[in-house]
Amino acid sequence: MPSRDATTHWTGGLQNGKGEVTLDSSNAGTFSVSFPTRAGNPDGQTSPEELIAAAHSSCLAMNLSGVLESQNLTADSIDVSAEVTLGPAKGGGFEISGIAITLRASIPGVSAEQFAEYAETAEKTCPVSKALAGTTITMDAALA
Repeated sequence: MPSRDATTHWTGGLQNGKGEVTLDSSNAGTFSVSFPTRAGNPDGQTSPEELIAAAHSSCLAMNLSGVLESQNLTADSIDVSAEVTLGPAKGGGFEISGIAITLRASIPGVSAEQFAEYAETAEKTCPVSKALAGTTITMDAALA
């Protein structure tokens, strides 16, 4: 399996500095980052937390489609959002204090109980969920 990479170039201190994150593998773009926009209003800039949310939501959508496929099912649609929260860490600094997942799917012929099982399996086996296992992850999953 391939690896993926990104690069960040930073200048200045934490409060007054700024950086650019480049998605090297895909060449999909370069995005501005700064600590004031990370901890406050995004003002058109991304953050590590937003990038983690993007990774988590896309991974979980793909993984759920795979779980369904293993059951010979295909969703009409899967919508996943991830809200990653940055907060103060015990002992100083910051930490990702939680990730709230909202998952909605339209799957013909699947009961709410079956869907709950599929969604739980998808979340537990999602590679990004596994990588973020040290963080509290909650999920609200329902059929659309």
